[in-house]
Amino acid sequence: MRDPAGGHDEKQQPFVPNVGLRAAAGTAAAAAPARGAGVPAGTAASSGRDKGKETSFDGGGDNDDDDDDDTLAGSSQVDFEKGDKRFDDGNDGDDGDDVNRRLLAGPSSPASGSASDDDDNDNDTTRKAKPPKRTSGKTKNNNNHRQEHVRWRDLPEKGQLTVLTLARLSEPLVQTSLQSYMFYQLKSFRPDLPDSVIASQSGILHASFTAAQFLTAMVWGRLADSPRFGRKKVLMIGLTGTLFSCLGFGFAQSFWQALVFRSIGGATNGNVGVLRTMISEIVRERKYQSRAFLILPMTFNVGVIIGPILGGVLSDPAHSYPSLFGGNAFLERFPYAAPNVLSAFFLLSALLAVWLGLEETLDARHGKRDHGIELRRKVAALFRRGAPADAIAYTPLATHSRHVSDVSEASTVSVEMADVAVGGDGTSATAATATTTNSSSSSSSSTTKARRRLRYTQRLPFRRIFTKNVTLTLLAQSIFAFHMGTFNSLWFVFLSTPVFDPAATPAAHALPQKLPFVFTGGIGLPPREVGMAMAILGVFGILLQLLLYPAVSARLGTVRSWRLFLCCFPVTYCVVPFLSLVPSAAPPPHAKTGVAVWLAIAAVLLCHVVGRTFALPAQTILVNNCTPHPSVLGTLHGVAQSTSSLARTVGPMLCGYLYGLGLQHGLVGAVFWGLSGVAVCGFVASLLVREGNGHSIWLDGDVEDEDEE
Repeated sequence: MRDPAGGHDEKQQPFVPNVGLRAAAGTAAAAAPARGAGVPAGTAASSGRDKGKETSFDGGGDNDDDDDDDTLAGSSQVDFEKGDKRFDDGNDGDDGDDVNRRLLAGPSSPASGSASDDDDNDNDTTRKAKPPKRTSGKTKNNNNHRQEHVRWRDLPEKGQLTVLTLARLSEPLVQTSLQSYMFYQLKSFRPDLPDSVIASQSGILHASFTAAQFLTAMVWGRLADSPRFGRKKVLMIGLTGTLFSCLGFGFAQSFWQALVFRSIGGATNGNVGVLRTMISEIVRERKYQSRAFLILPMTFNVGVIIGPILGGVLSDPAHSYPSLFGGNAFLERFPYAAPNVLSAFFLLSALLAVWLGLEETLDARHGKRDHGIELRRKVAALFRRGAPADAIAYTPLATHSRHVSDVSEASTVSVEMADVAVGGDGTSATAATATTTNSSSSSSSSTTKARRRLRYTQRLPFRRIFTKNVTLTLLAQSIFAFHMGTFNSLWFVFLSTPVFDPAATPAAHALPQKLPFVFTGGIGLPPREVGMAMAILGVFGILLQLLLYPAVSARLGTVRSWRLFLCCFPVTYCVVPFLSLVPSAAPPPHAKTGVAVWLAIAAVLLCHVVGRTFALPAQTILVNNCTPHPSVLGTLHGVAQSTSSLARTVGPMLCGYLYGLGLQHGLVGAVFWGLSGVAVCGFVASLLVREGNGHSIWLDGDVEDEDEE
């Protein structure tokens, strides 16, 4: 074949297996033109590499899988695919001295190119070819991080993670608080409605939040990725919308008013995806991910403990505490306003913490002014008493030092004037004259050295996000969200459903009770005891996440632990309806009580919480790591939240309706057993999912996330 670069004939290189790869590398290096030898523009070495465009490693730049005329010497962009087989050195984690990548990059290859995105993560031992990384001469540690013992105190950026924790805590606290009394609040709107209708309305209220979230979550994800908004603004909008929705729901006087305010809360809230994105950008090293991504579900469990207790204790205080609040006209008119006002206070606190303390993590907004951070620094400066004037004139800029990992702390913390206005290009211009020339040049040098280097310069097109592994991961997450969201909705309703009374007149269409499958009724707990039952769930979750999850996850790995503990959910859903048959210390129609009842509730919740504790963080990590390119990380989390919201919309609405039918026909367990079948389908789907690396598609200009000096 005629080599356009060298102008001589060269035989096409044959398919070379790994065992002889080093010999082939020597042959290719001898035939390749030397660096700086004057290869003319337009040769094969630079074909398909127009600036700002995507390129592939097939040498043709057409992003196909054909390797008809590719040679090792004629191009620095070679696709080593041959009959759907790729070269591999047997070590997925080796990014430093991979022989295959040396052949792909060569000594003169710039960091560019894009791997074809078909079946990106189908095989754990297959890696796409990617450009060489730009390092500062340090050797990258490629040990298996899952075997390292990481402690909570080892996590980086604890201050930023604390702010994210407060932002996450507010939402489950609000949601679980209202769930503890939702059945009774709906009953107060129309006391004449039967329990089956109330159960259906409860499912609709749950679904309204997630339905609105489904319509807008993808939009919030795109806005979080845009330079105009960024992560922080989207997070603040979500907290503000949830606050407004919470207050409106507490003062609602009808089912339709409650439905509108719940929908507003869902439409303005895309926070879960944004929080997951920010955690992955703050904690970039994968050895910390099992701990970092555990923060969100752990915070959820804290909210599950606090929220139901507050909701149960504060709901309808005029009737719950007649000696204190009896005869209060305001509380009698708005019996469920008190817990929502308290929840709104938590939301306001989280909103202020985010505005004043959270730093933007989006690369595209780096260097832009943050009025909340500036206000916090000015207020903090006012309270520093007795400090010299020049001592408070400089403030450490931790945002930049976070991203330079291997340089000592003293040399990476940049310093700027307290009243500095940061320009859009990342440079700073002081509003006042610097005190000395030396201090100004020192500050500028430090800022330049610690300035965050972009990991990518292009954004992956939306159509290329949905690779095979991304699609399968989202499918598995949707099934998981379906049965988890449905159970969370039905569990509160089941706890509040009146106990079956054999002496009462049966419904017109009710089947005669015939064990073990034909029976009806719930547990009949009041709001305070419903809150206590949910608090048990949260306590179990916290203990498991602190004491058991890190060790088990490190031993089994993300995917294996995820698949293993998904098996807990079918068992839980099969057993739940039989709680209504546990002998009670009080006769029907009184609420079930006694040691046997609470031990049975605790056992069922323990099985469910064990599954959730291990499956939920692993699910989040898998979604994060299946991202084909870092430029669409926020978008993918938005898509994931949108698909999850759709599942959480359909599940409670459909199963709430079926639960009501079950009560009418004396078959309360049917919906739970059907949910168990859905959970089995989720386990089957998990067998098709593979863990990605978060950057399976490479675009022109991409470089490794390494230090640069």
